[in-house]
Amino acid sequence: MTGTADGHGAITATPAEGTALPPLDARAAAVTPHGIGASVPSEDAPAKAAGTFPYAADLWAEGLLWATVLRAPHPHARIRSLDTAQAEAMPGVHAVVTHLDVPGEAGHGRRVADQPAFARDVVRYYGEPIAAVAADHPDTARMAAAAIDVEYEVLEPVTDPEASFGAEPLHPDGNLIRHIPLRFGDPEITGEVVVEGLYRIGRQDPAPIGAEAGLAVPRPEGGVEIYTASTDPHTDRDLAAACFGLPPEKVKIVVTGVPGAMGDREDTALQVPLGLLAMRTGRPVKIAATREESFLGHAHRHPTLLRFRHHADGEGKLLKVEAQILLDAGAYADTSSDVLAAAVSFACGPYVVPHAVIDGWAVRTNNPPAGHVRGEGAMQVCAAYEGQMDKLAAKLGLDPAELRMRNVLATGDLLPTGQTITCPAPVAELLDAVREEPLPPLPKDSPEADWLLPGGPDGAGDPGAVRRGVGYALGMVHMLGAEATDEVSTATVKVSGSVATVMCAAVETGQGFSTLARQIVQETLGVDEVHVASVDTDQPPAGAGARGRHTWVSGGAVERAAKMVRTQLLQPLAAKFGMSAELLSISDGKITSYDGVLSTTVAEALEGKELWATAQCRPHPTEPLDETGQGDAFVGLAFAAVRAVVDVDVELGSVRVVEMAVAQDVGRVLNPRQLRARIEAGVTQGIGAALTEHLRVARGVVRQPDLTGYALPTALDAPDIRIVKLIEERDVVAPFGAKAASAVPVVVSPAAVASAVRSATGRPANRLPIRPQAAVETARERPEQQAR
Repeated sequence: MTGTADGHGAITATPAEGTALPPLDARAAAVTPHGIGASVPSEDAPAKAAGTFPYAADLWAEGLLWATVLRAPHPHARIRSLDTAQAEAMPGVHAVVTHLDVPGEAGHGRRVADQPAFARDVVRYYGEPIAAVAADHPDTARMAAAAIDVEYEVLEPVTDPEASFGAEPLHPDGNLIRHIPLRFGDPEITGEVVVEGLYRIGRQDPAPIGAEAGLAVPRPEGGVEIYTASTDPHTDRDLAAACFGLPPEKVKIVVTGVPGAMGDREDTALQVPLGLLAMRTGRPVKIAATREESFLGHAHRHPTLLRFRHHADGEGKLLKVEAQILLDAGAYADTSSDVLAAAVSFACGPYVVPHAVIDGWAVRTNNPPAGHVRGEGAMQVCAAYEGQMDKLAAKLGLDPAELRMRNVLATGDLLPTGQTITCPAPVAELLDAVREEPLPPLPKDSPEADWLLPGGPDGAGDPGAVRRGVGYALGMVHMLGAEATDEVSTATVKVSGSVATVMCAAVETGQGFSTLARQIVQETLGVDEVHVASVDTDQPPAGAGARGRHTWVSGGAVERAAKMVRTQLLQPLAAKFGMSAELLSISDGKITSYDGVLSTTVAEALEGKELWATAQCRPHPTEPLDETGQGDAFVGLAFAAVRAVVDVDVELGSVRVVEMAVAQDVGRVLNPRQLRARIEAGVTQGIGAALTEHLRVARGVVRQPDLTGYALPTALDAPDIRIVKLIEERDVVAPFGAKAASAVPVVVSPAAVASAVRSATGRPANRLPIRPQAAVETARERPEQQAR
């Protein structure tokens, strides 16, 4: 994967006033390497690159036991009997726990407490936890788990979400988790031109590089400490404590190194069995999931069935969108209600649509659980509405990019939820940027270029069967939580001498919060050496790390606390010299007055004292969607445009992504190098969703839950990613004016790749990931698009 530093065009950022800024790399080199706007490197980058960074799987404690979880071999079954006697009698086994050993609440869940820690009477999905074992050695634990005698009555699984509506209830709460009937404008209006489409989105897995692991240590005074890679430690603590029957203060979650997170670490699948076993044995207990256990144990992206009908006039202006969106939530609710709200709200895309009739459902099945994965809800509908825009353009004989340009949203327009877009929405400018970017050259007819063909140099295809396609997609995501979620974070900043410390329970998941916190304090207090304390639940809560919330909410809390410390530092000096504190500035560790009369260092001004302050940040409130899907449900929005260029072997159906050109609405560039890395990573994840990533499930049973059966894109699959424009039009209600950066390229990239495959083949490409048979050309030959 190459970026702009490889000579493929500079990244430019344009502020609201339209003044062109220097390339990001030039800006990074020109400024002092600290503070907002600089490419400050991550503090833990050297250790991660050298392989010495401690992750949860590296934890150790004296006298620890090893744990494993027994998982159900059926997607739907009744548990007739459960006998642990043989396992408990094995040498080296110290404890076996089942649902009978859960002293607290029977269920847990982030939105709905509908999921048992261990299956009680009924198994609802393949891999559901049945029991957990602690033993002296991991092999002993696995053998003991295999020795647990469970008698199952196998039941017919419900694996088709459409069949779930009429099936017997799979859960006491029923099969329907939520229905949102959105109605906007006149539902009876029809357009001169109508196109319809059916779309299916597959089950993408977060597939973390580091599988789940954790260590639980019993507390002498009662309770337990759990060391794990949590991304929302306070919620995890509260859920675990409820299962343990303990007050939250008796359970402490200590966050270890997180090897990336895209939703897979937002559950208590490890915390509950670890804590129960540690308290039962009185000894530390460790678990390290295998890759198969990782695939079975965490939530995946919601598989989605989407039916769309778009109405337009003869000029291509959209009049109405009708849609039915069906989310397969798997066995339990988890965050499905939130995902559905995003899917329904963004079903029209970043386009002006005066009338909409949209119904969305999330239902239970006996498939693996689904939950939060980056771009949830928005990614699924983006693939569908962009497919519709391509169909509409073809029917009207218009250029697909031109059709999109005639319908784009702007600030002041309405979403179909009735919410007015008050944040910057430079969608037209984003689309213009990717349209104007020069297209990549065609590969030359030479043996040296064989690796550029779909399938690589050993591919069996005929170079003459390769077609090039160009596709466009626009998309949007919401930032922070939605529908009246109370988003709040607390941070403390301390400064002593020439060193500052930040304490905030915002977990560094790879999104760059720890680096941002250092940058904020460096710029506000002029202190170069800034440390970010490790995270545990003894600190005030900061919430989950998703949808850019730590940049906004936790970064805002750090900024406010740092400014309070700055005031404490400057006010005595200002009073001493008879001037206002606003006339003093801090830079490079020095405090100076506007007239140069005062000049001292921060360390001297402290006079040996330690200054500190604690602050909170809470964005403006939102409201739930009402019974017709109306309401101001979102704090802010972020947009992107992507142009994909692909080469397709239309005989074999193999696809190679040649280039992805990205223009993104970022609000403000806080760290140029990290921003580029987040966008490139998001695009690559989106390419995986478009072409290779699909967790295969047959009648509820996961097939090949490993990295052989689940095909992640590698460096050889990653194309040239050209970040052609970053628009810095600051969101005035956001701290620093910045917007979420990681999710929106994930949302838009799959739709752009599908659009490019349609362009190359004439096929609908209405299923993600795109299967080879969907890329085999059956339309007329297009010799002018041949890549050779």
